[in-house]
Amino acid sequence: MDILKTDDDESAALVKIRAGDSTAYKTLYDANVVPLYRFLKQFRKSDSDVHELVQRTFIKAYEGLPAFSGRSTFKTWLFQIALNEMRSDLRRGSIIPFVDTDRADESADSNDGEMLAWNLTLRRLFEQLDETKRAVFILYEVEGYSHAEIAEMLNVGESTSRTILARTKQWLRSQLNEKTRIL
Repeated sequence: MDILKTDDDESAALVKIRAGDSTAYKTLYDANVVPLYRFLKQFRKSDSDVHELVQRTFIKAYEGLPAFSGRSTFKTWLFQIALNEMRSDLRRGSIIPFVDTDRADESADSNDGEMLAWNLTLRRLFEQLDETKRAVFILYEVEGYSHAEIAEMLNVGESTSRTILARTKQWLRSQLNEKTRIL
C-alpha cells in the first residue's frame, strides 16, 4: 500500500491520474480510505452503509477529478464530497442514527465496564449534536484538520468553525460535569 507523505506526493499522484495512469488513483484511495471511513462511521451505525458511502464518495471524486482545481488538498476535497453525499442522504430521508446506544459491546471484558460506560455516555452526547457540530468536532479534534480546511468542507466561515468548536466543547464539558455530579 502506497502512502502519501506530503502534498507533493499527492500532487504527483494527481498528475499521473490526469495523464491516464489509473493505478495512481489507488495510491490516493489507500492514503484516504481509513480516515474517511473513520470519520463517516461517526454518523452512520451500519458498517455496510459506511462502506457504501465511502465507495460513492471515491467514485464521485474519481469522476470529478477533471474539475478538481487543487486549491485544497485532495483529502479536504474528498471529505467535502462525503459530507455532500451524507446531506443528500438526509434530504432523501435515508439517514441512519449515529450509534445504537441500547446495545452494549458484547465482546467487552468485565474489567472494561467503566470504560464502556464512559464510551456510551460520550456516544449519547454525540447523538445529541447536530451534523455540523459533530463534523466540526471530529474533523478538528480527531482528524486534525485546520479551521480553514473545515470551513471549506462545510461551506462556513473559518471563524464560524472556531465558534462551533468552542461552543460544542463547552456544551460537552457542561454535560459531562452534570453526568458526573449525578453519579
